[in-house]
Amino acid sequence: MTRRHVPWLLLALLVLIQICYPLTTGATRARLTVATVVLGYLLAVGHALLTRGPRTAAALVAVATGGGFAIEALGVATGFPFGSYDYSGELGPKLAGVPLIIPLAWTWMAWPAWLAAVRLTTPAGRTPGTLTPGGHVGRVALATVGLAGWDLFLDPQMVAEGYWVWRDATPALPGLPGIPVSNYLGWLLFAVLLMSALRPLAGPAVAVTDSRDDPMSALYLWTYFSSVLAHAVFLRLPASAIWGAVGMAVVAVPLAVTLLRARRRPADRPAPARTGVDTPA
Repeated sequence: MTRRHVPWLLLALLVLIQICYPLTTGATRARLTVATVVLGYLLAVGHALLTRGPRTAAALVAVATGGGFAIEALGVATGFPFGSYDYSGELGPKLAGVPLIIPLAWTWMAWPAWLAAVRLTTPAGRTPGTLTPGGHVGRVALATVGLAGWDLFLDPQMVAEGYWVWRDATPALPGLPGIPVSNYLGWLLFAVLLMSALRPLAGPAVAVTDSRDDPMSALYLWTYFSSVLAHAVFLRLPASAIWGAVGMAVVAVPLAVTLLRARRRPADRPAPARTGVDTPA
């Protein structure tokens, strides 16, 4: 097995566990939730390490894992920026009131969301690292939406399982009771801070994408399409299926279209660059 196969293997295991999730209940489902997050974390950080090196992996852990823990601890203690909430004891050990797997979840989806934004903001046929009009700001914005949109699936699912509860869940989005709008705004706030910090800390290697990142594109698209199906059919959460389908589609649908076009025109793919440097379009 080569290092290029490792992310695909981890992704296959992740998909298998997630398929099993709606078929279980109670403590077994909680354990599968923890296993999914840990495996997703290893997949994201491992991919960053194997494809970009120690600097990128360390930056991802510092910003997404460290920052994720800090913002969650702040949220539990003060109610800012998500609103007032408490975690149950079903997700494993806690530190400062935060289950240790929660920062891992931020990391798990932050990396594929960033790479999806890089792919979508690199013009077809242009030098890797070249940005579309809007530059780095547009890339950060797209990555922010790509990560925050996932929470339209995540929070309704986890609240329905009783993994955390809100003290004041008003006002809420239509069809999504039990979760205040402030939660989604808090996700947007932290996501934009995370994505803004990732590029300067991780270095120019994260400004380009190529075929090495196909497992992360597959992870993002699998998360999107499987979540729509699971919420609509297996978990009986039709409202979050709709909200999540709309919110995450901002990145998932263009990403799917871009990948399909690239497969149909393989000759149009730019050769991978040895270094990644952002340049204006």
